[in-house]
Formats: sequence, C-alpha cells, structure tokens
Amino acid sequence: MSHQIVDMKCPGCGAPLDTAQRECKYCHNPVTITTFNSVSAMPMPMLNKYARSYEADLRANPDNPELNKSVAFCYLKLRLYDKALPAFEKAIESNFDDSESYFYAAICQLKGKKAFLSLRPAIDKAIEYINAATAIEPLGIYYYLLAYIKQDYFARKHLNTSPNWQEALQTAVNIGLSPTDVDQLYQILGVERPAGL
Repeated sequence: MSHQIVDMKCPGCGAPLDTAQRECKYCHNPVTITTFNSVSAMPMPMLNKYARSYEADLRANPDNPELNKSVAFCYLKLRLYDKALPAFEKAIESNFDDSESYFYAAICQLKGKKAFLSLRPAIDKAIEYINAATAIEPLGIYYYLLAYIKQDYFARKHLNTSPNWQEALQTAVNIGLSPTDVDQLYQILGVERPAGL
C-alpha cells in the first residue's frame, strides 16, 4: 500500500524533511517511529518533543498512517493509553494489513492494568485485535499476548474459553517466541509476569 508523503520538520532537530525519509540527515534521529524499540530508550524530553511534533503534523494530515502510528508509539511509551489507542486505530483505518498496529491496540485496551482488572468489553476488543494481528501475520508474541489474557482474565475468573491459555501459549512457542520479546511485552503492559507464563 503506498502512502502519501508528507512534508514535515524533523521531530528531533526541526530540519525540513518528509515522511519518505527514515532518518534525519542532520541529527540522525528517526523521522517516523516504526517500532516500539525506537521509543523504548528515548529520554522523556525527547519523547515529548517527538509527540508534539507529530501532533502538529497530524493537524494538517490527520489520516496519515505513519504519523498516527508514530504518535501512538510515543503515547504508549508515555502510558497515555487513551490517546495511543485512537492513534493506532487511525493507523489501522489507513493500513488495515499492519499486524503490529492491531497488536499494540490490543495492549492499549488493557490500559496498563492486569488483564484480570479489565472490563469484559475491553478484553473482548483486545482479543479481536489480537485475532486480526494473527490473521495477518501469525507471530509468537501475538499468541503469547493472547495466552496472557486468557490466563490472567479467563482462567483466574474460571471462565471457559477456546483456545485456552495453555493452547495459545503452545501455539506461541511452536511459532517461535523470543524471551526478549516476552520481557519487552511485560514492560509495555506495565504488569508483572504471571506464574506459569
């Protein structure tokens, strides 16, 4: 899917550039954020600067998926789930085959709380997003998030669900699951890893 190229200023140094560029030729910072790793170690002042820059660019280009996903990652890192979720959803509207946006939208549904403490509509929506992500790209970490929700919400509340958490976990392991991805997932979720997972 081709995307509209947007003229903008570098979120890092303010140099003129566009969304076709991946890195600023002046400050060598990323132009758009394409993974959570890009913001995970970013200092708070820079993260806020990036978020404000994307917000300004989105006023003129509200439907741009790269800008929406970029600002969504900033909000997610800042734990502003109520702002991150609509930005990920907007990115999905313009690029419905981006499995990663569905995955992070599912994480936003939990709002930094244990799945057990979430309301059922939020859990159902998170599972809907995970199912969309796995339909596009069946990654182990996607199934692992599903296993976590099934274990922490459904098993702890003694609710029947299919697949159950053990089946979802086995699927994740069979597909391939990196311990680094699992550790990062719990950092993003903001919860401790449950026993058994």
